[in-house]
Amino acid sequence: MGEVNIYGVYVPILIIQAMFAYAILRVLNLLTDRLVEQGWIAMPSIFNLCLFVVLLWLVHWGFTLYLG
Repeated sequence: MGEVNIYGVYVPILIIQAMFAYAILRVLNLLTDRLVEQGWIAMPSIFNLCLFVVLLWLVHWGFTLYLG
């Protein structure tokens, strides 16, 4: 995997990927909140956790495909 040196501080790539995935999740939450209010999503906390894991996997796949 690796890390990035930012002014002498080593930051793991996975943390950077997690921040990208979280930013995408926050945008998608604007859309999925309507589904929660209408009752289409029964357990929103578990749904959001699963959505974050899928987004993290997609971001990681994108990083390894294009930058790895």
